[in-house]
Amino acid sequence: MAFTIQVNGTLRVLDVDGDTPLLWVLRDVLGMTGTKFGCGAALCGACTVHLDGVAVRSCVTPVDGVGTSQVTTVEAIGHTEVGGRVQRAWLEQQVPQCGYCQSGQIMSATALLANTPHPSDSEIDEAMGGNICRCGTYVRIREAIKLAAQSSKGG
Repeated sequence: MAFTIQVNGTLRVLDVDGDTPLLWVLRDVLGMTGTKFGCGAALCGACTVHLDGVAVRSCVTPVDGVGTSQVTTVEAIGHTEVGGRVQRAWLEQQVPQCGYCQSGQIMSATALLANTPHPSDSEIDEAMGGNICRCGTYVRIREAIKLAAQSSKGG
């Protein structure tokens, strides 16, 4: 079936089944491998993307559920003001170790800061709670989020 979705500002026409997870559309059909497969059950956060700025798990989001929403992936998040700050903070705090979960972590952190520019520790914990880092970089992740919040205009 043919679907037209907007990914990172570009309309993409796809010939896939409607129940195909957005993750596989991004990775296998569009060749955008920044979004990772982790668990396939929306439990680990590795596949996080934004739909109209809201962090969603692409492994359980069927392509026919995307509709006219704007899909933003890690490949484009750095072009946003908040996403750029998050990526710079990630580098400054040397967050990644293996790096596998980092695209999902960055997408969740960016959604958090876009809606809550100066989050408390508990707000960070709640927003990031669904993202698993097997390397255990949680302390650096929190520090990077705080740094990105501090570097906001007026912050």
